[in-house]
Amino acid sequence: MSGHSKWSKIKHKKGTADQKRSALFSKFLNAIAIAARNEPNPQFNPALRAAIERAKENQVPLENIERAVKKASENKNLEELIIESYGPEGAAILIEAITDNRNRTISEVKKILSDNGAKFAEPGSVLWAFEKTANGWQAKFKQKIAENAKGKIQTLIVELENHNDIQKIHTNN
Repeated sequence: MSGHSKWSKIKHKKGTADQKRSALFSKFLNAIAIAARNEPNPQFNPALRAAIERAKENQVPLENIERAVKKASENKNLEELIIESYGPEGAAILIEAITDNRNRTISEVKKILSDNGAKFAEPGSVLWAFEKTANGWQAKFKQKIAENAKGKIQTLIVELENHNDIQKIHTNN
């Protein structure tokens, strides 16, 4: 009986789980690298300390964390991006990313946005609808949209979250 191997089923499940875990780890390690750029000592850098704690909570191996801190102190070309866009029915979407190649990340995000009926926005055109708080960006007001548009936005958010460089996504709906 071809294709009915128990090992084959385990291998496919494990491969999928490992891919998801790897993508999550890379997001945490990028956040650590950004936080460690200025001060690699977590005792003097609260942002780094918080990023390390979040990584440990999600079971990122300690040696990977140490390697990310070391890499950040040697290689300082990672940068944070805030990408603004309009989703279905004009919903405001704010995308936070950490990347080593700004042009690549922006073009890949533009492709994901256009494939899902969203539009890339000029800097400052969406940011006004959000305010920076201790917990990140919060929408100043909620926008009411139709149920089918909410489904489209959720699909867009899932695709964006699957991108390795994207850290957080905020909407005003």
